[in-house]
Amino acid sequence: MDNIRFILVLALAMIGYMMWESWQIDYVYPKPDINAIELPLVDNKEELPIEGNTQVTNSSVPLSEVNSGKLIKVETDVFSLEIDTEGGTLRNLDLVQYPLEKENTVVTKLLKMIGMTPDKTNVTPIRMFNSSVEKLFLAQSGLIAGTNSATAPDHHQLFIAEKNNYKLAIGEQTLIIPLTWNNGKGLTVTKILTFTRGSYNIKLTQTLNNNSDSAWTGRQYSQFQRRPFEDEKKNTFIRTYSGGVFYTEEDKYQKVDFEDMAEENLKVTTLGGWSGYIQHYFAALWVPPANQENIFYTKELKDWRYVIGSYSPEINVGVQSEGIFKSQLFVGPKIQPMMEQISPGLELTVDYGWLTFFGKYIYAGLNWFNNHIHNWGLSILCVTFCIKLLFFPLSQASYRSMARMRKIQPKLKELKEQCADDRQRFNTEMMSMYKKEKVNPLGGCLPIMVQIPVFISLYWVLIETVELRQAPFLGWLTDLSAQDPFYLLPVLYGITMKIQQSLNPPPIDPVQARVMQMFPIMFTFFFLFFPSGLVLYWICNNTLSIIQQWYITKRITAESN
Repeated sequence: MDNIRFILVLALAMIGYMMWESWQIDYVYPKPDINAIELPLVDNKEELPIEGNTQVTNSSVPLSEVNSGKLIKVETDVFSLEIDTEGGTLRNLDLVQYPLEKENTVVTKLLKMIGMTPDKTNVTPIRMFNSSVEKLFLAQSGLIAGTNSATAPDHHQLFIAEKNNYKLAIGEQTLIIPLTWNNGKGLTVTKILTFTRGSYNIKLTQTLNNNSDSAWTGRQYSQFQRRPFEDEKKNTFIRTYSGGVFYTEEDKYQKVDFEDMAEENLKVTTLGGWSGYIQHYFAALWVPPANQENIFYTKELKDWRYVIGSYSPEINVGVQSEGIFKSQLFVGPKIQPMMEQISPGLELTVDYGWLTFFGKYIYAGLNWFNNHIHNWGLSILCVTFCIKLLFFPLSQASYRSMARMRKIQPKLKELKEQCADDRQRFNTEMMSMYKKEKVNPLGGCLPIMVQIPVFISLYWVLIETVELRQAPFLGWLTDLSAQDPFYLLPVLYGITMKIQQSLNPPPIDPVQARVMQMFPIMFTFFFLFFPSGLVLYWICNNTLSIIQQWYITKRITAESN
C-alpha cells in the first residue's frame, strides 16, 4: 500500500461521510411545515415539567396570544431583549456585539470601482430568543406548588414591574430588574433578574415570602421552549450540531436532539449540571445551583415545539418564612474561557467530538498566540507551524520513505512491464526489491496515520471557535469564518496541493495516475466553500510540507549519487 493510495482512500471516505451526513439532515430528519401552522394551541399544563399539577387554570390558548403581559425593554452592553411580565419570560434577545453579517469594505470598494452595486449587508444582531411563531425560542422559569399548597406563579402568571424600560448606564456594573407577584392571601414572590456588564450570564433569584396561615411546599423550574433551529446561511459543506444538550456529574456532556425528544421524554437526576440548546457558535443554557440535586427533563409539545430544562427538589417554606430559589442563564457566544468560569463542563458545548482531548490543547495554543499577536489568522499560521514542528520526526520518516519509493519507481515500472501477465510474480519481485533497497511500503502511511487525529482536531477547532467568526486577517480577508470572496485562497491551496503531489512517487497504474491528477482540481472546488481560516491552515500546512519534503528528497537523491 503506497502513500498515494492511502490518501485517495482517505479522501473518498471523507467525501462519503459528508454526503451521508447531508442526507441524514436533509431527508431523515424532516422539517416542520411552518406555513401549515398559523395559530397553534398551547396546553399550559403540558408545558410544565411535572405531570398532574393542579395549579394551571388555562387549558389551551393560541400561541400568538400567550405573551399577553406587558413587555419590558432591556438594554445592556451585550444584550437587547424583552421581558414579558407574563411569567418573566425572556424573549426577542439580540446579541448586540454579534451582527449577522460583516461588511467587507475591500469587496465593496472594488465592486463600486467597476460600476457594480454590492449586496446589502445585514448588520442586524444575532437573535437568540424569539417570540415569532416560525422561530419560537423562549427562556421560561417559575415555581410549582406541591400537593395541598397554594398556587405559585409559573411562566403563565402575571407579574408586576416597576418600570417599562431598563438600561445599563455608563459606569454601572449591574442592572437589576425586579418582578413581583402575590395571590392576595399572604403569598408573595419576587423574581429578580441581574445583568452584569460584559457578561452573558444572567442571574435569576426567586424569593417566596409566606405570610399566609399555612406552610407552602414547592419547587423551582427553568426551561427553554423552541422550534428546531435552522441556519438560514448554512454551508452545505460544513455541518454542526444544533439541538439539546445537558451535563450531569456522572455522564458529563451529552446531546439530546429533537428526534430523541420526540421518541422519549428525558428524566435524569444529578448534582449540579446544566441543560439547554446549542447551535453553531452560540448557546442558551440554564445552570441551576451546583450544590443542589436537580432533575433534567425534555418534552415534545404540539406544533414542533420542544422543551428542555430542570427543576429543583421540593422545599418547605413555613409560615412567616421565606424560600429562595436561584439559577443562572447563559445566553451568548461559546467562548471557552468565559464559559469555564460559570460551571464545570460548560465549555464542552464547543464540541470537538471524540477528539476533545486534542482540540482543547489546539484551542489553547490558538488563544495564547492571539493574546500576544492579536490576529487570529496569524495565530492559525503559528499553531500550524508548531504542529508541523512537533511531528517533524514522523514527517521526516514519511518523506524519507516516499523519497526512496520515488527513487525505485522507474525500476518498479520496468518490473511491471516484464511481469504484465504474472501478477503473483510481480508481487514477489516487488517485495524483493523493497527488501534490497531497504524500502518500507508502509513507511509513508503509518507516520501520517498517527497525525490524522491532530489534524482532524484542528479542523473542528477552526470550525467551532466563535472567536474566528468575523475575525479579520489581512486585506480582503475580513472574516475567517466566511469563504474567500475572491476565491484566491482555494486556488492557492490547489497550487500547493499540485506541487506537493509532484514530489510524491507517481502511481505505477496509469488509471490511478490520471485520477490523482484530478485531485487538486476536485479539492480546489470543495475548498471554494470552506471558511477562509480553514483554507489558510491547509495552505500553510501544504507549504511547510513542500519545503520539508523537497529538502529530504534532495538529500536522499544526493546520498544515492
